[in-house]
Amino acid sequence: MIHSILRDKATRLYLILGGFFVTNALIAEMIGVKLFQLETALGLSIADFTLLGQEHLSFVLSVGVLPWPIVFIMTDVINDYYGVRGVRFLTVLTAVLIAFAFIVMYFAIGMPPAGFWVGMNSAQGVPDMQAAFSGIFGQGMNIIVGSLTAFVIGQLVDAFIFRRIKRLTGDKRIWLRATGSTIISQLMDSVVVTYVAFYFLRNDFSFAQCTAMVLVAYTYKLIVALLATPLVYVAHALVERYLGPQKAAEMRAAALAAENPTMHSGNP
Repeated sequence: MIHSILRDKATRLYLILGGFFVTNALIAEMIGVKLFQLETALGLSIADFTLLGQEHLSFVLSVGVLPWPIVFIMTDVINDYYGVRGVRFLTVLTAVLIAFAFIVMYFAIGMPPAGFWVGMNSAQGVPDMQAAFSGIFGQGMNIIVGSLTAFVIGQLVDAFIFRRIKRLTGDKRIWLRATGSTIISQLMDSVVVTYVAFYFLRNDFSFAQCTAMVLVAYTYKLIVALLATPLVYVAHALVERYLGPQKAAEMRAAALAAENPTMHSGNP
């Protein structure tokens, strides 16, 4: 039976897309503890501006934003061919796996380190490997809850907006439903993770500071979403080539009909 399942191109494609979706989301959560200076990475002078009364702001971002364009491209492709239910299933599965990963890391941090291991990389500038390990993988509960909540809400909003736009445009205007849904969901993601992690759970920053952080992060995500639009077309082209035009069209129609019962005109 497993061989017949894996021979089905639609099933294999879902596994491939789902694998990239889960992997990139998990990687983003794991590496998100590191902050980087966007201007320096681009070879530009560091910005220094004031927003909502908050001075000396610049584009300091989590490296977790780097894999997220892949997640949202995967979301749009899965939505197109497998419907909202396909996205919803992967979203819930990914959230559970991320939570499980954090639980495993919590116990890993708590395991007593071997004495020689603690200082084995002191020559490379890491005098305490246990402290470094804890610092990298021991993210605060506020960040974990905030990022997981933002991930789930962002993905569900993305899928919902995507379907709404597709019902109005059909198979036309891929750029509109892909980029439009991403722009809105990324705003939700930025708002939720910032306010939940740093205002409601910890109250590390004032409301104005959090709002300024949201606007700075969202500016970056908005620009990336616009720049990544051509990649959505590339992804669709690869899927169409893999499935074949007829099979791809049937799957897109079935995915849309599954979310809109009125389209099942042949059913009593």
